[in-house]
Amino acid sequence: QRALSEDDYAPQKLALFNRLELSVPVVSAHRVSTAVCDVIDERHRPLLPDYVWGDGAPEGVRERAVQEMLDTARAAQKLGVSVLSGFTGSPIWSYVLGYPAPSAAVVAEALRTFAHRWGPILDICQECGLKYALEVHPGQLAFDLYSAECVLDALHGREEFGFTFDPSHLHWQGVDPVEFLRHFRERIFHVHIKDLAITLNGRTSLLGSYLPYGDPRRGWQPRSPGRGGIDWESIIRALNEIGYDGPLAVEWKDPGMDPAFGAEEACKFVKRLDFEAPPPRAAQAFH
Repeated sequence: QRALSEDDYAPQKLALFNRLELSVPVVSAHRVSTAVCDVIDERHRPLLPDYVWGDGAPEGVRERAVQEMLDTARAAQKLGVSVLSGFTGSPIWSYVLGYPAPSAAVVAEALRTFAHRWGPILDICQECGLKYALEVHPGQLAFDLYSAECVLDALHGREEFGFTFDPSHLHWQGVDPVEFLRHFRERIFHVHIKDLAITLNGRTSLLGSYLPYGDPRRGWQPRSPGRGGIDWESIIRALNEIGYDGPLAVEWKDPGMDPAFGAEEACKFVKRLDFEAPPPRAAQAFH
C-alpha cells in the first residue's frame, strides 16, 4: 500500500537494493491470493491483513482480496518486478480426496468461478507488464499436471498466467517434476528450490495423518535442498532445455536442521548445482 500512496517509497527501496547489490525479480502474494477463491474460514484470519479480513464475512473477504491483488500488481510494477508468484485458492479442495467425489458439473462451476474472479487481476497484470505464476500446490485448484491443464483451459490460455514450479509438491504425489517442466515449457515463470523425503514405512501415510512437519509418523518430510529425494540434476537440465532463465529461489524448510546452517548450505548447493546451457551451435556439434 505504501508503494502506491507514497511517491518516494518505491524509488527509496530500489536505491537501497542497488546499494546492497540486490534485485527483486519476483514478488510473493501467496497469502492474500489464496483468499480470492477459497472457502473462507478462521484459518485465513492470521494470513490476511486486518483491512482484507474486515468482519470476516466470506464474500467481503474475497472481494477485498481481489482488490489487494490489483494493488499488489501495481506496486510490483513500481518496483520494476516482472513476476507475481502466489496461489489462487480453491472452492473445491475439500472435495478432492473426499467422499462423495465432486461431479463434473461442480468442478466446471469451480473453474468458471476461478476464471471470473481472476480475470480482473490478470487484466491488471497485462496492463503492468507482469506474469502471474501460480504455485502448483495441494490446496489450490491446480495441484498436479492435469489439474494445471484444467486451470489454463479455464482461462483460455491467457499469456499472463503460468506457474511457479516447486518440485517438492509434485514429488510426493508421484508426479515427475521433469515431465511437468516439459509439458508446460512456455508457462514456467518462477522456480522454487525445495527438497522433500518420502518416508513411507508401512504405517506412515502420504496424507500426513494430521501430524506436523518433523513428526516421524508422517509419510514425507521437507528437507534442505540436496538432502531429500528430488533429482535436481535432471531438473536443472530440463530447465535449461526449456530455456528458463529466471531465478532459482530457495524456499527453505527442514524441521530437523538449524535454519542458519541450512540457509548457508542451500545457497552453496544451488550455486554448485546450476550451470549454463551450451549455446545452440555447441549443442548441435554433439549430434
